[in-house]
Amino acid sequence: MTNLNNLMKDFDLNYFGNGRHKLSFERMMELKKEDKVFILDLRTREENEFIKFGFATNIPMNEIQNRMDEIPRDKTVAIFCSTGTRAAMASMYLQQEGYDDIKVITESIGDIANHFKPGYVLKNYKSMSLV
Repeated sequence: MTNLNNLMKDFDLNYFGNGRHKLSFERMMELKKEDKVFILDLRTREENEFIKFGFATNIPMNEIQNRMDEIPRDKTVAIFCSTGTRAAMASMYLQQEGYDDIKVITESIGDIANHFKPGYVLKNYKSMSLV
C-alpha cells in the first residue's frame, strides 16, 4: 500500500496539467509502426466481441493481475477502454507494479473506431502490423 500512497502524492495539478500521462491515437500508431508500444484493451470479452481492434491485446480489467506476464516492461504501454475509467485505474495499478511508461489513450472507443476509414487503412496497413 505504501507504493500506492506514494503514487497518489504524485497525482497533482502538474501531473494532470502537463498531459504526459496521455497518448493520442496518432502518436500511439506511430509508436506501433516503430514497435515501441504495447496497446492494451481493457474492455471485457463481451465488449471485445462487438468491436475488435487487431492492433491491441485484449486483457479485461479483472484479468490483469493474473496476466501481468503478457504486458511487456520494455515498451510504452498504451491503455484504452470504452470510457477511460478502467484505463485510469489500470494506469495506477501498473505504475504501482513498477511499470514506468504507462499512457492512457485520450480518444473514446468511438473516436478510435472512427480513424479506420478507407484512406487511413490504405495509407497505413502495409507499414504496420495491425494484427
